[in-house]
Amino acid sequence: MAMAASTSASSPHLLLVKSSISFRHSFQCLHRLPASQSWFEAAQINNTSRSITPKSRTSPFCIKAQADAKKEDIVIIGAGIAGLATAVSLQRLGIKSRVLEQAESLRTGGTSLTLFKNGWSVLDAIGVGNELRTQFLEIQGMVIKSEDGNEMRSFNFKDEDESQEVRAVERRILLETLANQLPSDSVSFSSRLVNIQREENGETKLQLQDGSELSAKVVIACDGIGSPVAKWMGFPQPKYVGHCAFRGLGYFPEGQPFNPRVNYIYGKGIRAAYVPVSSTKVYWFVCFNSSSPGPKITDTSLLRQQTNELVRNWPADLLNVIDLTPDDTIIRTPLVDRWLWPVASPPASTGKVVLVGDAWHPMTPNLGQGACCALEDAVVLAKKLAEAVKSEAMSIEEAFRSYQDERWGRVFPLTIRANVVGTLLQWDDPLWCFVRNNIVIPKLVSLGPALEHTNFEFEPLLTN
Repeated sequence: MAMAASTSASSPHLLLVKSSISFRHSFQCLHRLPASQSWFEAAQINNTSRSITPKSRTSPFCIKAQADAKKEDIVIIGAGIAGLATAVSLQRLGIKSRVLEQAESLRTGGTSLTLFKNGWSVLDAIGVGNELRTQFLEIQGMVIKSEDGNEMRSFNFKDEDESQEVRAVERRILLETLANQLPSDSVSFSSRLVNIQREENGETKLQLQDGSELSAKVVIACDGIGSPVAKWMGFPQPKYVGHCAFRGLGYFPEGQPFNPRVNYIYGKGIRAAYVPVSSTKVYWFVCFNSSSPGPKITDTSLLRQQTNELVRNWPADLLNVIDLTPDDTIIRTPLVDRWLWPVASPPASTGKVVLVGDAWHPMTPNLGQGACCALEDAVVLAKKLAEAVKSEAMSIEEAFRSYQDERWGRVFPLTIRANVVGTLLQWDDPLWCFVRNNIVIPKLVSLGPALEHTNFEFEPLLTN
């Protein structure tokens, strides 16, 4: 399946407040604590004797805690989908966190993203599913056409899986909806991380661009594909897969004319799609082969020109959607992923620092599972972390290892599968394209098995 991106209205009061770093270390829902003791410290007292001593205690990268560093219990780096979903999930379990975002406001760039039933299950669990459903169309199915407009195959999602739910959601609205679930001072904007170090006491020192410092007991890195924390933990940069994509969000002020389905168009080394998002907006993408990612382009007129050159003679509906796209929603991005090879890849956590979402397992958007998997990560990690800080069941380190063990078997196969699907669909060999268009898609493709990866079960987020 394909991806999606953002635009739309929100609550400006949340976006314009730049929060301070300080916040309370007590929870009404937890047992009474001495005045000098945080909820985190109390929860960890009984775990201390069992905790594995971090190797970092003897590491040359280990530093002494600075007295002037501000103290935080749980710091989440990045206010994207993964970061905000993790913060909301923790809050529902009675645990507060501090979210650091490098931008001056929520990152509302991009267009939209596609969420399947696994994504909606998580959104329901954290309490925002119904609010979002009212704003976005449910996609009933998909149709696949060749570049000359001939229909090769069509599917109805409910026929393949009665429980399936598919909607394209504007990224900005999703982020704002999640952020609105948090206290107004939970997100600190203009907080760019420039350095991360382990302290001798097992905490993590975070140095920000403005010169301020934080000392965190737990760090959850949700800082995206180019994650500095992942690099610090020894992960290689995500690998370019040989394709780039133009994306945009068409706007029809009088109402968009399309049925609620994904419209795919396959050419030779180029593919495109468009799908209604709401009554007035339609998301689209054009994916093309390129030997290199190429330079970053910010000139929107050039982006539009290059997109039109790729699909100049393609179906008129697609061209019309592109023509009706505001300049500020058109973007061009290289597609990348990172395969988490067993043994060879670093673990998802080191000490009390852990990776979530794209920071750990960036994948290509060919299955529409990047955002869904980030949401899954959020609820799984939150549940395990809550158990660790509220009980004697496990240490923080053990909770993070349990999270990795559970999620690795899920995200690694999906990353590979997404890559393979994209590679097959981007082949430009004329013989292969003929076979694809006349045999594979019309006669062999079955959508049911292709949707099995959207089945996801997890424990409810219930407070103790």
